[in-house]
Parts: sequence; C-alpha cells; structure tokens
Amino acid sequence: MGDAREAEADEELEALLGFLRDTRGFDFTGYKRSSLGRRIRKRMAEVNVESYTDYRDLLEISADEFGALFNTILINVTSYFRDPDAWAFLQREVLPELLAQADPGQEIRVWSAGCSSGEEAYSLAIMFAEALGIEECLNRVKIYATDVDEEALRDARSGLYPAKALEGLPAELRDKYFEQNGAQFSFRPDLRRRVIFGRHDITRDAPISRLDLLLCRNTLMYFNVETQTQIIDRFHFALRPGGFLFLGKAEMLLNDADRFDVMSMRQRVFRRRPGESGPPYNPAPVKIRAGGHPEAHSLARNRQLRDLILDAAPAPSVAVDVDGIVVMINNLARSHFSLTSNDIGRPFQDLEISYRPVELRSLIEQAVHERRTLRVNGAERRVGEELQYFDILIQPLMSANGTPAATSITFTDVTVTTQLRSEVKRVREDLETAYEELQSTNEELETTNEELQSSIEELETTNEELQSTNEELETTNEELQSGNEELETMNEEMRIRTEELDEARAFLEAVLTSVGAGVVVLDRETRVKSWNRGAAELWGLRADEVVEEPFFSLDFGLPADQLRGMVQQCLDHGRRTGPVGFPAVNRIGRAIQCTVACSPFDGYNGGVVLLMEEVPDARADGGKPA
Repeated sequence: MGDAREAEADEELEALLGFLRDTRGFDFTGYKRSSLGRRIRKRMAEVNVESYTDYRDLLEISADEFGALFNTILINVTSYFRDPDAWAFLQREVLPELLAQADPGQEIRVWSAGCSSGEEAYSLAIMFAEALGIEECLNRVKIYATDVDEEALRDARSGLYPAKALEGLPAELRDKYFEQNGAQFSFRPDLRRRVIFGRHDITRDAPISRLDLLLCRNTLMYFNVETQTQIIDRFHFALRPGGFLFLGKAEMLLNDADRFDVMSMRQRVFRRRPGESGPPYNPAPVKIRAGGHPEAHSLARNRQLRDLILDAAPAPSVAVDVDGIVVMINNLARSHFSLTSNDIGRPFQDLEISYRPVELRSLIEQAVHERRTLRVNGAERRVGEELQYFDILIQPLMSANGTPAATSITFTDVTVTTQLRSEVKRVREDLETAYEELQSTNEELETTNEELQSSIEELETTNEELQSTNEELETTNEELQSGNEELETMNEEMRIRTEELDEARAFLEAVLTSVGAGVVVLDRETRVKSWNRGAAELWGLRADEVVEEPFFSLDFGLPADQLRGMVQQCLDHGRRTGPVGFPAVNRIGRAIQCTVACSPFDGYNGGVVLLMEEVPDARADGGKPA
C-alpha cells in the first residue's frame, strides 16, 4: 500500500510539473525530485493543502499562488562578493589572465547565470571597475545577468539595496559605487548601464555566446545529472576558447577533462580548452542544380558526376535541395538506410531517414536559416536486435551568389567508438556512482543550508522587530510604573487630606450642632451656604431645603428683608453689626423676640455669618431694633 501511494504521489507531482510548464513556462522537470518535492510540500503545508492534485486546483483558481510557489522553489540567497575566498582567487588569478589574453580594446563579455536579485552581477561590475578603471570598464565590459525569477529580476534592475545588504562591502567600495537614496542605497548609474538583466532558462533557452567569463554558482546543484550535462554543454558552447567557468562549492564538472582545464578545484574555477564546440571546418560552397536541364547530355553528365562523387564518399551522404527534394544519395547511404536510386526526386519528408534515427527536417531548416553547420552526436538507430550510432552533420550549401542551394546530410558510423565509451563508462561507473552520491549528499546539505540561512535571516529580522517592540513596551511600562507611583503618592496625599477634611467637617458640624442658636452662612450674593441644626429647630426649615437658595427669598418666621441693610453693611465694611432684636415666629407658630448678629466670613469669597437667638421670656412685640 505504501509503495502504491508513493507511486501515485510521484505521478501527481509529474502532472503538477507539466501543468506549471504548460501554463507558466517554468520547466522544473530537470530539477531533482527530492528537493523539488520538499519545496512544493512546504508551500502546500503553508496553505493547508494535502495532495498535489488539490494544490493544482488551487493554482488554477489563484493566480497569486504561482508567485508564492516560485519564491519557495527558487531560493534567492545571495550577497555581494559571497564566498570571499573564491572572489579573491578570481581577482588574483583569473582576472589578470583574462585581461592579458584579450586584445586591447576588445569587448569583455561576462554572464552571471542565476543572478537572483543582482548582487553577483554588480559584484562583477565592481571587480572589473577596480581592475580596469571605471572609464575603461564602461567602454569594454558588458555583463549579462539572467534568472528565471521575474520578481528577483525586478529587484535586480532597480539597483536598490538596504544598508544591511552592503554590510559585507568595505566602506570605500560602498562610498565609491553606491549612492544613498532615502533608507536604501542605489548602484552607480553609469556602471549599472553595463549590466543587462533578462529572463533566461539555462535548461531550455539558447546560451549567450562568445563569453570570456561565465558564473553559475549554486544553481546546477538543483538539477539532476542529465540536465546538468545538457547545461554544461551549453556553457561549453557559450565560452570562447580559454574562457573561464566559475561554479559554486556544491558543484563539479564530471568527465569533462577533454573540454575544461581545472584552474582551482577548491574554488571550482575551470577554463575551456581550445577547440571548436561544433564541426572543426566549414566546407566551401557547392553549386548544385535543383531542376532538370533541357539538354539530355548535360543532365546525364551531371548525374554521372554526382553519382561518382557520392559513391566514392567514405560515409553515407544524402543531399536535399531548397524545396525539400532528394537530389543525391550515395552508395553507403543506400546500403545503410535501405534507400534506392528511385528515391532521388522524392520529397525528403516521405523517407524514413528524415525522422529516424533523429528528426532532420527541423535541423535542415535551422541550418539553412542560420547558415551554419549543425552536428548531432550519437544518434541511436536500431536494426533488428542491433544498435547503431551515428554522428550526423547537417551542412547548408550556398550558391555562387550566396543564396541557399541545397543541404548535405552526412552520417558517420560511431558504433564502435560508442561501444568503447560504454565500456569505459561501465568501468568507471562504480567510482562515479559513489562520487555522485557524495555530491548529491553535499548538494542536499547545501540546499538545506540555503534554506536554513534563509530561515535564519527571517528569524533575525523578526527577532529584531520583537526586540524593538519589547524595548518600547519596557519603556512604556517604566513610564506607566512611574506614573502609577506618582498616582499612588497623590492618592495617599488625597486620602490624608480627605481624612483631615472629614475631621474638620466633623469638628465643624459638632461645633455648629452644639451651638444652640441658629447659625446661617451666606456668600456675597446672599445665597445660603450653611444652615445649622439650631436654625432648623428655630425656623422649621431643613438644611437641604435652603442651601444654595437666596436668603432674602426664603419664607420663614423671621422678617428677612429687615436684615438686608445690616447684612449689606457687614459685606461692605467687613465689620460685625448687631445684635439687633426682631419680632419673629418660631417653627411652632409662637411669637418670639429674636436677636440677630452679623459677622464677616472669610470663606465663600467674603460672605457673612448670621447668629440668630431667641430672647428668653421676652414679649413678641416688646423688642425694638437697636
């Protein structure tokens, strides 16, 4: 059951990779399945999807999810002059030799494949500017920087980096090649124009050619061995003889001693050996008539000459004119591919040889269009139980005026050579297998390290933010604690004052209560501020009925209007007036003689205190005002 589930998951993964290739143009089929599956499952876990099929459904309905997935698969971990020892070797050993073998004034072409967010490409620009001087670098050096990640390329094209990204640069280089732009630093504009960024898939797209230096660091390790071999073939074609290839620490050239010399195995720097990547020669133009000549003897002579030349050739050969008609087949071609003289004049596409052992029609069109010879090595052809191998040369033939006249297709039998190579390969297989396992382990470790480094950087950023927030919270806490202590101190003082005030109020109320006479306190506007118990018992009005009421508007047994003059005199002069006797009626309706004294009061902005006391045994109408 477990094997069946794994097989089903593998099929779903392959279907998902095909979907990504067909819909978005990202071909991940050459990537290592272990690393690729782990990255995709990581993204699936983040969006709570369990199967590849369900995740494909999510991609179909969410366009934004493609970007998040590609960012997860394409780990963009880079920095300026990353791996300083390797860059030091490049500057010390490689660069002087590269400049020495270039003619004065010759353009120096450099390619950074898998450039991510551009730090490596700009590091190259700085290195050449330091070696040549800025003016000569601007005139001679052209740097191509490519990647499949459009988002990373947008960041690279901007040339803007935070201060943290430049921490590894010496201060003098940072000041010389970067200008501060707000919170970020921008790369020097004139050198920036010498760096050309573009999207490029090294597994599918044609390579940039005539290179003096090619950097592809920690990119090959994500691909399987077959895809790595195809990429190295493209790199070999891209480099000039004597050009330099700079790989990452987790990558190695296997079985390429015939094409590359090792400059430093430790630093993974290699040099392309002299020799062409394609056929070593270009044949002279040959004029071939595609149509029939009206004169019979001329046609026979041409046909006889053609047959003699082709039949004498040491390798099978076929020629096709510009209209796709077969015009020549030599003896070896007829015997090897079961052709006859009757096939001359037939459309080439009708012959089995046009598509077996390899599709030749598209190669013929390419060779004629590009006007160059193409070569297919090791094409496999099965004849019964036997396997044959051919190197195929597709060579366009030009007429005297330079227009395409025909295409010659030559087959070289390399079966014996291929078998010998297979024998050598089998002998070395155990060693290579062990080495590949070691390399695979190393690549897995490098990949894990890249992922850990990316996670560490994210955690460091989060930690810094949390630390900053924590410091702000601690400062706020200290301020709150200080304010709390002040409030506690003020609260204690308020409590003490309240207790004192309560004691004073209680004392005052006790004093006023103990006074048998009626005591009334008025403010300057003659509103009642205090009305003691003696006044309440004397006149029958409670304190809550009269406090804050105008005194002279109250209706009780004392003729209040007759007191207005003595109250005003006390307010004006601040001296005691009275006592004065007045006839009055107490709370029970009995007529009494009441004496009233008015004293100034410092409280309530200068009010007065009225002392009202009943005269014992006095006639209600016997008293007269003093």
